[in-house]
Amino acid sequence: MRIDGVLTRGAFGLTTQEGNLTSLCPNGSKWVWEGFGECAQDARDMASVYLGLLSILCFMVSSLPQYYSSCKTGNMDSALSIWFLLLWLGGDTCNLVGSFLADQLPLQTYTAVYYVIADMAMLGMYLYYKIWNKMLDSRRVLHVVGVACVLGFTTGLAPLPGLGAQHEVVPSGFRGRALLSTSDVSHIKTFTTKEIIGFSIGSVSSVLYLFSRLPQMYTNFKRKSTEGVSFFLFALVILGNSTYGLSVLLKNPDEGQGEKSYMIHHLPWLIGSLGTLSLDLIICIQFLIYRKAKLEVDGGRGETTPLIGS
Repeated sequence: MRIDGVLTRGAFGLTTQEGNLTSLCPNGSKWVWEGFGECAQDARDMASVYLGLLSILCFMVSSLPQYYSSCKTGNMDSALSIWFLLLWLGGDTCNLVGSFLADQLPLQTYTAVYYVIADMAMLGMYLYYKIWNKMLDSRRVLHVVGVACVLGFTTGLAPLPGLGAQHEVVPSGFRGRALLSTSDVSHIKTFTTKEIIGFSIGSVSSVLYLFSRLPQMYTNFKRKSTEGVSFFLFALVILGNSTYGLSVLLKNPDEGQGEKSYMIHHLPWLIGSLGTLSLDLIICIQFLIYRKAKLEVDGGRGETTPLIGS
């Protein structure tokens, strides 16, 4: 919002009560300004916006193949690791809260909101098949405790202060951006208290993202199969994380901030998105290995099947 000639950054981007696009963002894209509160003035900024939107689209449809696979096979509770889902939900929750507090790009916040919704839906489906298939055993207590801990952690973070409009005051007028520019600005922008909290939570989010893949990799290895797990889930997540990371990298930093300061302020989110790519690629390799092994087994059975039954 704009107060006494200054522009403040709200939870979902820049908002203003006075002034207009011409005075606050010269030569900027009107629909980006009005829709996301971001000043996109050049090709790099527009590329960042388009990649961010593509990232959201990828994550929106990434869960659909897994839903279909789960309904088709009915073994979601054995195909997916519960800790994979819990750590993923924990990472997305920290990502959402950290995005609010650390004043991240609006598209990052919008994406984080959808992450949590999609994770809750997938976790709910997992629990449904767990109960439906009556496969609860001695690990049930541990799983329920894990679910309760993550949900309790999510609920506890909800009322944290600072999730509404933030009143970090910045000068009004042109907010030029110049990533990879020849500016002499090399100092790191000072973190506010809310940004420090958000940065810390974002760092926890990146760690949870990285560790979330390990239980699923172990589950696939233990079963020697990826049946019941959708390949397109991870393929779309890889595409979504790639476009997400590129959208952050392409966005020009604020005027006077400098590239180094910009990168440090967004580092946890870059690690959380780009850092998981290698682990997701390993899971994709597991799909290829175990699918090939299954084809070889099926082929061997076909060769030994008698032509005429006894």
